[in-house]
Amino acid sequence: MSNLTEAYIALGSNQGEREAMLKDAIAELHAHPSIQVSRLSSVYETDPVGYTDQPAFLNMVIHIKTSLSSLELLETALSIEQKLGRVRHERWGPRIIDIDLLLFGEEQMKLPNLIIPHPEMVHRAFVLIPLQEVWQGVIPGTDLTIEEAIHHCIETQGVQVWGTLDWGAESERSAN
Repeated sequence: MSNLTEAYIALGSNQGEREAMLKDAIAELHAHPSIQVSRLSSVYETDPVGYTDQPAFLNMVIHIKTSLSSLELLETALSIEQKLGRVRHERWGPRIIDIDLLLFGEEQMKLPNLIIPHPEMVHRAFVLIPLQEVWQGVIPGTDLTIEEAIHHCIETQGVQVWGTLDWGAESERSAN
C-alpha cells in the first residue's frame, strides 16, 4: 500500500458476545486490502452514555494505516457494521457493533455524513482513555491535548480496564 494515512477508529459493543464482535470487526478491517491494523488499545468496560438503560459496553481504539480516503473508510466501516449484524434503531441505543472514525491523518472536515475529528470524542472518556494508549497529541480543531481532554471529561469513573484482545494477528500488533 502506498500513500498511507494513519487513522484511529473506536470500536464498541454491548450486545451478544461483545469480545467476539470487537475481534470480528478488527479482523474485517484488517482483511480489507487497503487497511492495515497496526495497534490496539486495551479493552475497557464502560457505562452507557446518553441512553443509560442498557448493558455496559466493551470499547477500544485501534490505529490503522490505509490508502483509502476518509469517505471510503467510512463506507467500509458502515458495511462491516452491517455485515456483523448492526441495525440502527435509536441514537445511543444498544448495538452489536459500533465502528467510529475518530481521526484521519491531520484531516478536518464537516460533511453531512462525516465529521473529522469525531465531534463527540472530546466529551467521551470511553473514547479518549483508550485513544491515549495508541495516540498522543493535540486534538485537531481544539487546543486540547488528549490528557487535557480526558481531564475535562466528567464521566471517567465509568471506564474500567477490562483486558486485552487477542484477535489472531498478534505478530502484526505493535507494543503500546
